[in-house]
Amino acid sequence: MADINFNGYLQGESAAFAAPSRPADASVASVAPPRWDIIELLFFAYRDFVGDADHVLEAFGFGRAHHRVVHFVCRYPGLTVADLLDVLRITKQSLGRVLKQLLDEGYIVQKAGDSDRRQRLLFATAKGEALVVKLAGLQTDRIARALRGLGPGEAEAVRKFLRAMIDCEDPDKVLQTILQSDGAIAKDVT
Repeated sequence: MADINFNGYLQGESAAFAAPSRPADASVASVAPPRWDIIELLFFAYRDFVGDADHVLEAFGFGRAHHRVVHFVCRYPGLTVADLLDVLRITKQSLGRVLKQLLDEGYIVQKAGDSDRRQRLLFATAKGEALVVKLAGLQTDRIARALRGLGPGEAEAVRKFLRAMIDCEDPDKVLQTILQSDGAIAKDVT
């Protein structure tokens, strides 16, 4: 494994954040240099944001996939397995193992659809809802700490930035719902 030298970073030199040298190719010249500052901050923010929940999930023998499944099932009761696959953008096989464990351990229940009995509608149980609330509480605390240092209107800028980071060209049902309600929230704020 290669060693990484952080000496420049630790000494406060900006060289650690400099873009790597680029080829003299004219087609590359028009491309903006990578935003290493934002890329790395997003990486560490995500690591710590999900890390809070990871520690709790570990005690249950669950991982991040379990968290995502129970979160969306709890937040959107009656979500179909097909819609959940669209939201998570994973294979049916990947979802199957996680979903089976959550069903077997009583965090989620599955019911047949009213109009189409082949549909599998997913619902969180009280146990599943309690887990989601606990994990969301940890994540909300982290968000609140981060927002505490911001001035008026800056929290809205954070929301706009995060929304702009989402690829909205091919939204699933849940993303459409979030974006529609987000639009209503944005109108209320302005």
